[in-house]
Amino acid sequence: MIESKLQNAVASALNNLYGLNIEADSVVLQKTKKEFSGDYTVVVFPYVKQARKAPEALANELGNAVAQNLHEIKDFNVIKGFLNFTIDDSYWLNFANIIADDKTFGLKDVDSNAAPVVIEYSSPNTNKPLHLGHIRNNLLGWSVSQLLTANGRNVKKVNLVNDRGIHICKSMLAWLRYGNGETPESSGMKGDHLVGKYYVEFDRHYKEEIKALMEKGMEEEQAKKEAPLMVEAQQMLKRWEEGDEEIRSLWKKMNNWVYAGFDETYKRMGVSFDKIYYESNTYLLGKELVQKGLDMGVLFRKEDGSVWCDLTDAGLDQKLLLRKDGTSVYMTQDLGTALLRQREFGADQLIYVVGNEQDYHFQVLKIVLERLGFNWAEKVYHLSYGMVELPNGKMKSREGTVVDADDLISEMEQTAAEMCKERGKNEDMNQEQLDELYHMLALGALKYFILKVDPTKTMLFNPAESIDFNGNTGPFIQYTHARIRSIIRKAVGEKGVSLEKVPATTSINDKEREVLKQLHDMPGVIEQAAAAYSPAMIANFTYDLAKAFNSFYQDTPILRENDPERMLFLVRLCNAVSTGIKNLMAILGIDVPERM
Repeated sequence: MIESKLQNAVASALNNLYGLNIEADSVVLQKTKKEFSGDYTVVVFPYVKQARKAPEALANELGNAVAQNLHEIKDFNVIKGFLNFTIDDSYWLNFANIIADDKTFGLKDVDSNAAPVVIEYSSPNTNKPLHLGHIRNNLLGWSVSQLLTANGRNVKKVNLVNDRGIHICKSMLAWLRYGNGETPESSGMKGDHLVGKYYVEFDRHYKEEIKALMEKGMEEEQAKKEAPLMVEAQQMLKRWEEGDEEIRSLWKKMNNWVYAGFDETYKRMGVSFDKIYYESNTYLLGKELVQKGLDMGVLFRKEDGSVWCDLTDAGLDQKLLLRKDGTSVYMTQDLGTALLRQREFGADQLIYVVGNEQDYHFQVLKIVLERLGFNWAEKVYHLSYGMVELPNGKMKSREGTVVDADDLISEMEQTAAEMCKERGKNEDMNQEQLDELYHMLALGALKYFILKVDPTKTMLFNPAESIDFNGNTGPFIQYTHARIRSIIRKAVGEKGVSLEKVPATTSINDKEREVLKQLHDMPGVIEQAAAAYSPAMIANFTYDLAKAFNSFYQDTPILRENDPERMLFLVRLCNAVSTGIKNLMAILGIDVPERM
């Protein structure tokens, strides 16, 4: 790329002209501001004192030296201490020829033998279906996985299913009490929806019991603990951990209902995993680590039998690792799961995609692993993200006020269908093709709207705004891609354009050059986004690329171009933009249509 050539040329000129000792990678290049002429700018002020030159004199001498030694430089200009270089059209034409034929442009080859980055995302509980909050988690985890893969990292995508614990027992107990043997088959409900129904049912009856106890004079906190339903749910959890066959059988049956529902939702969302872990298989290893911590003296047991880690010396508090009745908590199984993964993968990094309400949890996890003597604890990284909120506030699973993932996708597919019908441009598609298009647009809208927001920020989800065909949305970019593919089909099929390489003598204008410059930045943006774990950088860059193309397209009647050489260039430029958009959107997990 021209940036490294320019950095080398500037460093060489500084060293030759003024006897400096400048390393090429220390030369800072900036994009030239739009109000000035040029492509790249070097600020010379850092070298003025060493070179003993006035800024403008230094910039002019440096510009002349670089231009003489680097044939890609067309011209340069100096504005005070800012040296602006203009890159010759021949460079952009050669770049266009390269990327027009490179279907993997911007993507690096993966070293499958390298120590992997293990990314955990989704991590659902088996007491409820996936909802809008899970959608952000899944889309972020999947996209970061694709982003790191695009940057050459060996990535393993994993899911930890929280398939045991008090929340699971709540659904089981409610089903036993109020379910009358209802099944997914008898109710016509997806299994995860059915189990979620009884989680809500538990909460409704639990609140009634709390109210009744409080009316008898009991304090609220005591009532919450002594409500018969809660006491029975805790007894059920203890029986589960003791291996009670009846409880285990019910647990397996209801969890299998949920897994079937999850699989269907994951497929609709377009996410998958290389390996799925289950808390029921990892919590025992966690218990072993707790015992190890007791033996080492880094953990302690209270009088009631519960086990804790004292983190006050790290500026935190005491953290529970095992309840007084011997049952485990989330931290217990996370310790076991972390050790199991490190043994299996020898990971270069262990990334957890979990909401920011768990920041403290992962801070503790890392410290406890360190105190247990695991030097790989430093590889634990919590990719924290903000919650998704709705115009009417936060969602609560136990109260049944969540936005169900399946319902949301279906509603967005319906909205996509209505908008496409209003536009009236899909009459030549059969119903199967239309359904595929509606699903593609719905997911494009959903994924893009969520991923374009910086992961660390809380976001407000607006379905209607997300599926607009104008503005910074997925469907706008998808439509741009479809438009480009239509141009290429017509150019090849109707105009006979052969798509061979463009001659170096071809002329290009400012808007075409701007599109090429956007594409030129693409590999660097992918690198920066991967370093920041930020799909938002990819989303917003893709929007800028689509905008640059549309600005060029509005001023350029591509299919009416009479000069064969120019026509060839324009069509190859379209092909390059098409590839760029497709590769970038794939990082976001978004498919782009060939037509719409």
